[in-house]
Order: sequence, then structure tokens, then C-alpha cells
Amino acid sequence: MTQTPNESQAEKPKLDFFTRIIGSGFFTGYAPGASGTIGSALALAFFLIPNFSSLYSIIPSTIVLFVIGGFAAEKMEKIYGQDPSVVTVDEIVGMWLSLWFIPVTYLNLGLAFIIFRILDILKPYPAGEFDKRSGGWNIMFDDVIAGLYTNIILQIAFRITLF
Repeated sequence: MTQTPNESQAEKPKLDFFTRIIGSGFFTGYAPGASGTIGSALALAFFLIPNFSSLYSIIPSTIVLFVIGGFAAEKMEKIYGQDPSVVTVDEIVGMWLSLWFIPVTYLNLGLAFIIFRILDILKPYPAGEFDKRSGGWNIMFDDVIAGLYTNIILQIAFRITLF
């Protein structure tokens, strides 16, 4: 008895639309290159929505996206491999976190974007430790740490230079 190709290969789990849209950071993860940068830029576009930067909007939005993003990243990693570039929800969460309690101006958005992208690429401790591990939550945590570091750098800069 011969096996058909479908029987001889383990079937990969399929992604539903909700997982795909959330995990890929509203489809930015499917960009042909620099998907993390594109996801981070999309995160800034949300600040064009009136009152999105309000603490009553940004904090719960970040927390909710972190939680559902962790589950989506977990599912997507099972299909695409460890910390795949198609998962960019982590960049959005990290970018939003970098702007908590920061006055929203074009200069501040630009500074946050540049600092966050540098830290996301360099992965300072302990972000690099999370990046080495598998799992949706590890995908999320390395960008959360980059976002926290970005926020701390900006908070210090504002207090020193009074932006």
C-alpha cells in the first residue's frame, strides 16, 4: 500500500484569520523586508488616532495586545519556526510601551522609534536571553524589554534636557 503525500507528511496546523492578523502585527510581518521596522512604524501610526496616547487607551491596549499577541506568536512559531520575522505583534507592543507617560510630539515619536529599533536589534540583557528561547511569550518579552529600556532612556532624557 502506498501513501499519498498528505499521509506521509505531518500536517502543519492552520492559522485562523484572527491569529494571522494579530501575530503578524496587522499583516506588517508579511512585508518582503524589514518587517520589524514596518511593524514598529505601524505602531506609531496608532498615535494619529485621537486620544490613543491617553493613558486610559494606551495602557490597556498594550496589555491586551501583549496577551493575545503572546498566544498568536506561539501558534505562528509552530508553523514558521523560532521567532519568525512574520511575527511583528511584539514590535507593536514594545513600541507602544516605549511611549507610556511620554508627551506625544513628532520629535518624541521619532526618538522613541530610533531608540527602540536600535535596542530591538542589539537585544541588551535580558532581552537577548528571551530571544534565544522558543515560545510566544519569549518572542513578546524581548521587545517588551526593549520598549521598557526605550521608555527609561526617554524619561531620563526629558528630565535632563526638558524636551
